Amino acid sequence: MKVIVVREFGEPEVMKLEDVPTPEPEAEQVLVRLLAAGVNPVDTYLRTGIHAHAPKLPYTPGKDGAGIVESIGKNVTKYKIGDRVYTADSLTGTYAELSLCEENQLGRLPDNVSFEQGAGVWTPYATSYRGLFQKAKAVKGETLLVHGASGGVGIAAVQWAKDAGLTVVGTASSDEGRKLVSEQGADHVFDHSADGYFEEIKAVTDGKGVDIILEMLANVNLQRDFEVLAMFGRITVIGNRGSLEFNPRSAMTKDATIYGMSLFNAPQPQRNEVHRAIFEGLSDGFLNPVVGKIFPLAEAPRAHHAVIESKALGKIVLTSRD
Repeated sequence: MKVIVVREFGEPEVMKLEDVPTPEPEAEQVLVRLLAAGVNPVDTYLRTGIHAHAPKLPYTPGKDGAGIVESIGKNVTKYKIGDRVYTADSLTGTYAELSLCEENQLGRLPDNVSFEQGAGVWTPYATSYRGLFQKAKAVKGETLLVHGASGGVGIAAVQWAKDAGLTVVGTASSDEGRKLVSEQGADHVFDHSADGYFEEIKAVTDGKGVDIILEMLANVNLQRDFEVLAMFGRITVIGNRGSLEFNPRSAMTKDATIYGMSLFNAPQPQRNEVHRAIFEGLSDGFLNPVVGKIFPLAEAPRAHHAVIESKALGKIVLTSRD
């Protein structure tokens, strides 16, 4: 089978397409024929080797994918050959034609969702669900700011929040991004590259501020987030690419809570909760993954450049389809 292999940490070009033997599933394992794999910013951090969860070399990148069950171990009970599934982790990586997974690393993919969409399910939707509900404890009637709402996690957050009855404020830096965020149901959309957008956010909340912020780039925005955070507000830090100078008095003044989170740390019972919520949301149609760019598997380096360097507009996906 063809897979992407990383034999040294570094720039995207360290990823190479190779032929490797097809693994055989053991007792509780499932072999999935992947038709699409999701590309996430965290994949690029792991590739550099500086991430706390950096893998041992050599390895095949990817946690997210979607496809069809190819074969199963003798003790697998939840899935059968031919089932449509998405991956929520993988033993062998998802930048591949086939991926070996534990049974509990899979979720069912409803028939109304394409494999390309399914490849953009787990990390974006689980991250936003965990940040919004398991961390910030969002409830109906509150106001949410999604700082960087046009990427995979941001779009997922908007969809979750609207179904839960929140008022949603989203930001994006491009016209196309703001249009996309609006189309996903955000009540107010602003340009976070423009001067004065914090004042605009305060204005649409009648000066109260927002109850919850999902922060995708904390090293740039976290200090200023308190300008628009309501009293007793909560911030969940989802993304960060560096350090910043921070004054803790900002949190003290607002009696605010800052949550840090990593999906890697979610215990299995909470992951199970997310799987159930995702299946229901996909089946009901209020969760609708947006696919931005699709690259052939062999062009994984281009996909990694795109996920970091380009303006986010939906999910970037690799495909092994001919």
